[in-house]
Amino acid sequence: MKWQTTRFLIDLQRPQVMGIVNVTPDSFSDGGQHAQARQATLHCQRLVEEGADILDIGGESSRPGATRLGDAEEWSRVEAVLREALTLGVPVSIDTCKPGLMQRALDLGVDIINDIQALQAEGALSAVRAHPRAGVCLMHMRGDSGSMQGLVDYADLVGEVASFLAERASVLRAVGIDADRIVLDPGYGFAKTSEQNFQLLARQSELMGLGYPLLIGWSRKRALGDLTGRPVEQRLAGSLAAALAGVARGARVLRVHDVAATVDAIKVWQAVSSRA
Repeated sequence: MKWQTTRFLIDLQRPQVMGIVNVTPDSFSDGGQHAQARQATLHCQRLVEEGADILDIGGESSRPGATRLGDAEEWSRVEAVLREALTLGVPVSIDTCKPGLMQRALDLGVDIINDIQALQAEGALSAVRAHPRAGVCLMHMRGDSGSMQGLVDYADLVGEVASFLAERASVLRAVGIDADRIVLDPGYGFAKTSEQNFQLLARQSELMGLGYPLLIGWSRKRALGDLTGRPVEQRLAGSLAAALAGVARGARVLRVHDVAATVDAIKVWQAVSSRA
């Protein structure tokens, strides 16, 4: 599988590591650490040195109960960071659900739109369609950051996640967005209980039948804390275990905070897999 993006055709034969750059004061794991443009820019450089294949830059937290920002404030947080990241020689993704920001970022040359709302906002499809090589990641969730924790009643968890993702991909294809530009994300931690997250991970390979590459984000998630009893800053081992379980079940992109450790874990996994 390959993922077509603005500047890069990403080879997904090897699992790709997407490094998280939160330019926010309130993200659940690292809020405030990279809230200033200079700090975030240095973090981008550090992640690339650690082996990040892709940088994912976001200016608005999606943690439960997070405050929503206006377009101007969110753009002011990420613009300078995006500009610098685009010089580092790796694909750059913007994590946003705002069509106005998508348009501005794509006009700047950003490679990927990573949208937790799967391009459902009015104008989002048009923004992506106007840039015929841009990649996109569509994530499953219900509601928004303020309501999603109460929307966890599923009759068929895996079936409903698969149906949603298939429908959204179909909408994109219908407006002329090619299949090789689309990656899907089951949305671990979004409108799912801890138990549901692990159920979904156990059956993640069923989503491969949709015919699109999978991106997953387990890094430091609350479900890992619920299982292990570890606070957010002590969830590296759990994050790596979940990441490798995801790769074993078909994931081709891992969205993570701890890039160097994840790169090493993938190398070991590949060394074993290639000799099996």
